[in-house]
Amino acid sequence: MSLRDYHILISHSWDYSDAYRTIRDWLDSTRYFKWSDYSVPIDRPIDARSKAELQRKIANQISCCSCVIVLSGMYVAYSEWIDFEIETALNFNKPIIGVRPRGQLRVPYEVSSNADIMVGWTRDGIVNAVRQYSL
Repeated sequence: MSLRDYHILISHSWDYSDAYRTIRDWLDSTRYFKWSDYSVPIDRPIDARSKAELQRKIANQISCCSCVIVLSGMYVAYSEWIDFEIETALNFNKPIIGVRPRGQLRVPYEVSSNADIMVGWTRDGIVNAVRQYSL
């Protein structure tokens, strides 16, 4: 039996790359779970000559995704790129999984109002949401 390959973009701020790496590590280490990373981490930036080209390339990646995971630290409220990724996911009807950082009570409205589900900062919560909500 082959495993489904979930295509996932983890929307995150480069200033908070540790959270991205933690989720990536959790997904990598989950048994019976296969995924492909469509994210744009700081160590693998997209080569683009303009903002419009970068937006097209990110939109193309999101169009191929099973779901988009959005790390919902309060910095999201000030991130043009995370807003763009949320808007693009909505335009492509991609499920959005919002992740509340550990110990954080408040979540930006942009995430909570657009997420199909909000989960806590746990591997099981994230993996279960991916399995349940992915296209």
